[in-house]
Amino acid sequence: MRKGFKIAIIIVGVLFLAGAGFAYYVYDSIRDTASAIHEPIGDRELPSREVDIDNAEPVSFLIAGIDARGDDLAGRSDTMILVTVNPGERSVKMLSIPRDTRTEIIGRGTIEKINHAHAYGGAAMAMDSVENLFDVSIDHYVTINMEGFKELIDALGGVTVNNDFAFESSGYTFPEGQQFLSGDEALAYSRMRYEDPRGDLGRAARQREILEAVMNEAAQFSSITKANDILNVVGGSVRTDMSLDQMWTLQNNYRSALGTVDQLEFDYTTQTIDGASYVLLSDETVASLSSELREHLELD
Repeated sequence: MRKGFKIAIIIVGVLFLAGAGFAYYVYDSIRDTASAIHEPIGDRELPSREVDIDNAEPVSFLIAGIDARGDDLAGRSDTMILVTVNPGERSVKMLSIPRDTRTEIIGRGTIEKINHAHAYGGAAMAMDSVENLFDVSIDHYVTINMEGFKELIDALGGVTVNNDFAFESSGYTFPEGQQFLSGDEALAYSRMRYEDPRGDLGRAARQREILEAVMNEAAQFSSITKANDILNVVGGSVRTDMSLDQMWTLQNNYRSALGTVDQLEFDYTTQTIDGASYVLLSDETVASLSSELREHLELD
């Protein structure tokens, strides 16, 4: 997934249309969209660090796909992806965190599924809880309403995916192999998990695939009408603490990191506790993932 880092700066590819030759025409829309999606992080329980993106220091992001309807961005996180970027090593590491992972929810002092954190306390609580679990600083966030992505995919004219195995979901049949999906089909494709032997990890992989496919399509469009449609959808479906200037700096200074994208894999077990099904990560697994991510961020 060479272009996986585009998920972490998902708006950059949509906002900066200069390469298509009409950025000036839609400048006001770009500025308005950047303002609409900008949402500073609330109060955090854990201390944050300062990263000098002007000098391309290693940086981390938490990408949260929200299980919500309409323009709601306050629900549980259906997908959580921790992304670390090291331009000096020209590499990106991506860790998909199963939404049923049992861990402490920082700010509440409870042991619950990690996807509850965003519903309780938004991006700040989600960042704190993931940071506490893996002992890795999280510098920025991007929240995406997966329901809103249906409209974005339709505005792009659909996306192409490569399905690993045949299955049915929400009334749609998805054969094995490459296929073209509408927004409704893509949402059904990304949400299926019960027929997947990989469970949550399988669903997370399909959601990453959809996100990457969206960016691939967004990078190729050249219609002003389509650009305005896309910007309107993005304005209602995405939130990030990054400003327009920060996104521009990331686009310029971190592009070299696309050389290598490493998706971290790990073993886990499942267990039913008090009637709820959880994903359990062993201490050894957490320590191994933490060490790899911390080294990539040059924290040690």
